[in-house]
Amino acid sequence: MDIQFSPTRPDADTLVLAVPKGGVDALPLAAAATLAAGAAASRFTGEAGTSLESFVEEGGRTLRVLLLGTGAGSAQDMEKAGGALVAKLATSGATHAAVEFIGEAKGELAAQVAFGAQLRSWRIDTYRTRQSEKVKPTLKAVTFVVTDAQAAWDRQAAVAAGVAFTRELVAEPANILYPESFVERCRHLEQLGVRITVLDKDAMTQLGMGALLGVAQGSVREPRVLAMEWDGTGGAQDKPLVFIGKGVTFDTGGISLKPGAGMEDMKWDMGGAGAVAGAMKALAGRKAKARIVGICGLVENMPDGNAQRPGDIVTSMSGQTIEVLNTDAEGRLVLCDVVTWAQKTYNPDMIVDLATLTGAMIVALGHEHGGLFANDDALAEALTKAGQSVGEKLWRFPLSDAYDKLLDSPIADMKNIGPRYAGSITAAQFIKRFVDEGVKWAHLDIAGMVWSDKPGATWDKGATGYGVRLLDRFVADTVEG
Repeated sequence: MDIQFSPTRPDADTLVLAVPKGGVDALPLAAAATLAAGAAASRFTGEAGTSLESFVEEGGRTLRVLLLGTGAGSAQDMEKAGGALVAKLATSGATHAAVEFIGEAKGELAAQVAFGAQLRSWRIDTYRTRQSEKVKPTLKAVTFVVTDAQAAWDRQAAVAAGVAFTRELVAEPANILYPESFVERCRHLEQLGVRITVLDKDAMTQLGMGALLGVAQGSVREPRVLAMEWDGTGGAQDKPLVFIGKGVTFDTGGISLKPGAGMEDMKWDMGGAGAVAGAMKALAGRKAKARIVGICGLVENMPDGNAQRPGDIVTSMSGQTIEVLNTDAEGRLVLCDVVTWAQKTYNPDMIVDLATLTGAMIVALGHEHGGLFANDDALAEALTKAGQSVGEKLWRFPLSDAYDKLLDSPIADMKNIGPRYAGSITAAQFIKRFVDEGVKWAHLDIAGMVWSDKPGATWDKGATGYGVRLLDRFVADTVEG
């Protein structure tokens, strides 16, 4: 969808009046009294994300008018309003909407409405060959009648592009998106100045990544480790901030096979890697003044005759041995080797990993928060604050020696699962065993957040793009300052 800004209203087929809460009486049209009466009858008061559609006569033609509530005018209210605009008009027959603001129209807030609209407009129609005319999108352009929004929009547009990229990766089916093709999808980031490094199976074997390779050995799709480095500091930042994403492009559970019902959803078990790739696109796109490395551990977990068995013992790159009691607890096996490689290669002071790691996290938090685990309070607080400010909320869980002991194995250094209870915590404790002393580390379990069965304020059903905005804001707040 084309987003534009203009000091004057264009000749559009739809007029959107962005109305703050309580601002219905200030409508500028000749038909203002009629619209205000309609708003009163419909109980429209300008609450953020609400809308009222009507038609008026203007200049000898019938004009569609949408009253769009912007609430108190906060950034999140404006974003919600932009999402509501698209949800209402996307398939309505409207092709070009002009947005005028009731009251003072600040460019930064207009850009926020545009951001919400752009996020909500994303959809994947790649594989549709037949569609009813009623569901085909018609809205091609939205013009905001303001004068000073372009600079703010340029930044927001880069983040929106990152979110869209993550949604694309998460939404693709596993026969299209697998470790090798995931890497190729990210190659275009080189055009933005991102340096890409790829480890293939042979390289990982030489490095001793037995945990990751054990997960991959049942699939004909070879694993990959993808590293994407952006340095917007000109070399001034010595150590990079490292983001790591779990990228299981399809997870059958391996020999510990998942139930058939709902298994198709496991194409999004690479949501952590998708978020990292999208964040790197956003950061490079807006030329973030930071040095960031995003690393994705990419595998497919399949129940082949060569697949890893329950009871197998593997040796991780760190040298620690792992008794694999459940092959469906595979994400942590991928992450542990990537964490080790990241530390040896980039020597970071701080690591944040993202993973659709445990079903237990969905049981605990549903689809309202991602889970947060950290060995540093300041890091945890900064991530929580960043998530809150962009609407990608986190909730912190505990770590302790009592939980860590649940992973001890009688014949290896550790088991890959603990007992039935505290499953998300023991998964985090497993990863923590591979974090070097002195490295600040946070683990985000986002199993309930990367996919939605119902529309949200800024997404339709399906891939949400969760994590991109959180990481972008975290970088802006903590690295760029």
